[in-house]
Amino acid sequence: MSTAVVEVPETIEPAASKAIAPSRGQRPWTFYVLAGLFTLYVLALYGPMICIYILSFQDIRGGLVFPMKGHSLHWFVDLVTQARTGDVKGSFDRSIKLALIVTVITVVVSFLAGLGFRRRFAGDSAVFTMMIGSLVAPGLVLGLGTGLLFQALGLNAAWYTSALGAQLSWTLPFGVLVTFAVMSRFNHAWEEAAYDLGASRWQTIRLVMIPVLAPGLVAVALFGFTLSYDEFARSLQTAGSLNTLPLEIWSMTLNVTSPSLYALGTVTTIVSFIVIGVGLGTIVLIQRRRGGGAAHG
Repeated sequence: MSTAVVEVPETIEPAASKAIAPSRGQRPWTFYVLAGLFTLYVLALYGPMICIYILSFQDIRGGLVFPMKGHSLHWFVDLVTQARTGDVKGSFDRSIKLALIVTVITVVVSFLAGLGFRRRFAGDSAVFTMMIGSLVAPGLVLGLGTGLLFQALGLNAAWYTSALGAQLSWTLPFGVLVTFAVMSRFNHAWEEAAYDLGASRWQTIRLVMIPVLAPGLVAVALFGFTLSYDEFARSLQTAGSLNTLPLEIWSMTLNVTSPSLYALGTVTTIVSFIVIGVGLGTIVLIQRRRGGGAAHG
């Protein structure tokens, strides 16, 4: 029996390969084009924000445009000392409280939904569709419907009732989807091992499932807090007579023409970065403790 030998060329250099991976360590011209486009994108995205942050540190002579006039923290102090800038302190307090309540409910309900949907049950598809259906509904329409519902029932709209419900219709679907993704990577062998060792259902959830799923639950909490803290459309018709912080900022744009509005934007950005940093730091800490425990084990 004869064996056919196919000769393969040692080097194949298509014309297109030079543009993708040129020799001698040189970068293709497409790299510089894409790098330039990315730089322009970053400048267009963060440039206005950076300008606002810089202009918020002017003194009392400051205006809304460059050039800057002095440097001070005057407009930050003005947020909490001058009534003409609006109820900044009260709206900030309400937004933080509302975001914390939304976060707790989102995490608990999402975790329970993840447990419930691990096995099929009658009508599970319909329940899931209803649960995430609010994602496709416009936020302003949903908030308006919630406000009209409270009015029809003779209830007063408030940030801790109607606004809470409207925001949960936005945060819960995201929390449930993230929890489902985290649950799909959970190894059920750990759960079965806990049962074999005599653990009860609650002990298995508390000592096995929650510690393993903790990074995902922190991500759900981060989603819930940031979505609630920044929500405007679903709060516009449901917050009642007391504004949340996004609504207060919107009202300030109508009657305040001073760098105090820029200072408020700087403060809210700092708060957002702090929350994100705490969330990511918590995930890193959990991962390190888990890795240390595995190494000792």
